[in-house]
Amino acid sequence: MTASLAQTVDLPEASPRWLKRYYSGRAVFSALWVAAAFTVDKAQPPIGMALLVAYPAWDCLANCVDAMRTGGLRANPSQTMNAIVSALVTLAVAITIASDLHHAIGVIGIWAALAGVLQLATGVRRRRNARAQWPQILSGTQSTLAGAHFLTKAVHSTAAVSVADVAPYAAFGAFYFAISALMLAVRR
Repeated sequence: MTASLAQTVDLPEASPRWLKRYYSGRAVFSALWVAAAFTVDKAQPPIGMALLVAYPAWDCLANCVDAMRTGGLRANPSQTMNAIVSALVTLAVAITIASDLHHAIGVIGIWAALAGVLQLATGVRRRRNARAQWPQILSGTQSTLAGAHFLTKAVHSTAAVSVADVAPYAAFGAFYFAISALMLAVRR
């Protein structure tokens, strides 16, 4: 009975105004993160390490806030799962980063791949009721591919890795969020 009832109840839609603010905020955070990553990469390694921990933590927070604004965690399973994955990755990066940066980059790769699939799922689910989802769908797909690249680099490369290796990934995320926000602003 509960399952059939849940199927017939309409979930709250994400308002274009909320999504525009949300996507704009994500774009700004990611752009600032990229600038900080390139600025402190070699000069301040401890700050670079903190940035690697902060990125999935921000993703966890952002997914929770968005899910809560659009019907709650139960109504948004892909975002709920994304928040859980991001929280676990934040802990894993914090644990591994001090001992081996390659392992931390590998964890970021696993996260990027999983978060990409979940972002893709959110975009596909939202596209029926919300505009500007194709950049989110593209971003999720690209994130999944980038995650595979990070994982390969972490496992098979002996070259030095740093926070700057993650910055292009974050820059593309900023780009896709900005495009979604711009599309919503123009359509209003």
